[in-house]
Amino acid sequence: MTKLELPYQLFDADNHMYETKEALTKFLPKEYEGAIQYVEINGRTKIAVLGQISEYIPNPTFEVVARPGAMEDYFKNGNPEGKSRREIFGKAMPSIPAFREPAPRLELMDELQLNRSLMFPTLASLVEERMRHHPDLIHAVIHALNQWMLETWGNNESFVYKDRIFNVPVITLPIVEKAIQELDWVVENGAKAILVRPAPVPGLRGMRSFALPEFDPFWKRVVEHDILVTMHSSDSGYSRYNAEWEGSNLEMLPFKTNTFRMTTEWRPIQDAVASWVCHGALFRHPELKIAVIENGAAWMAPLLQNLADTYKKAPEGFGFQDPVEAVKRNIHVSPFWEEDLQELSNLIGVERVLFGSDYPHPEGLAEPARYIHELKDMALEDQSKIMGGNLARLLKA
Repeated sequence: MTKLELPYQLFDADNHMYETKEALTKFLPKEYEGAIQYVEINGRTKIAVLGQISEYIPNPTFEVVARPGAMEDYFKNGNPEGKSRREIFGKAMPSIPAFREPAPRLELMDELQLNRSLMFPTLASLVEERMRHHPDLIHAVIHALNQWMLETWGNNESFVYKDRIFNVPVITLPIVEKAIQELDWVVENGAKAILVRPAPVPGLRGMRSFALPEFDPFWKRVVEHDILVTMHSSDSGYSRYNAEWEGSNLEMLPFKTNTFRMTTEWRPIQDAVASWVCHGALFRHPELKIAVIENGAAWMAPLLQNLADTYKKAPEGFGFQDPVEAVKRNIHVSPFWEEDLQELSNLIGVERVLFGSDYPHPEGLAEPARYIHELKDMALEDQSKIMGGNLARLLKA
């Protein structure tokens, strides 16, 4: 790895662990036994949720994974030769201890020149969508995952490991009282940030926005705890709409080329951020701190333009409070490394931009520190904020 001269410490807003097979099941209550299973299909291990085999993550054991940064050239230069995903990923590699455990991860972070990082689960992104008709089960599985994360990545002591790895537990919202209970538990165990899926909340009464007043008791408690809310790219359920356009019933398959899905890829996060203001949560809870992770930033400018136009025509729908200013006040964004960071900083303010490498996923950077090359023309003070200062402020860390 190329060592770079860094005038500031790096605090990465987007690192990932690769979960073990027991992550969702070790602490799952016996009454839910069998809800999640690993099954062998033609010599390959697949995950089955409620008896339905999922291809959302092709290798859910993560014993073999794509190499970090395998898609760098694809995202920077495109795919003029029309290579398949397999060709783009290249040769896979076995999972190493640093992808599975915190102590070797710290050693790897030293090599990568990362001082600190937010650490997100990977397998968790498929849970809620595949259990949306079973709210109690969702809460049970999510708590089991968080217990595993605390044990495996926090040594049963804290979600923050050695003041350097900030593990991000998941909070699911179908039953508000249980969501508050989970929130209190993760905070008691040291969590500085939580992960909430950018999607409508499933429940016994159907799907509905997380920003509606019925969820206010939860957001009020979030503000009381002064904890960061992250919304990381996930399966937000939009494959159902794509399937209607394409006449199929396929689940979201992120590793398969689908040009229609690619053109609407950022609708889930755009809708989620719009919901924060259209359904009023950011006006009722202006102290909320929200970070949008691994969703890029291409959707932000069109959304703000749309909100400005809507506010001009229907200010009463926002209680005569400016939705654009609310988004700029509360929402922080981790852009993709290949995007125009100066342009985003001009749009929402440099204090709202967060460095995130997506390491060790193939979509991210093989060497996260090289992100600094993408903002070399910015003022050093602004670079320092983006590369770690802003996240440290949000976490009070």
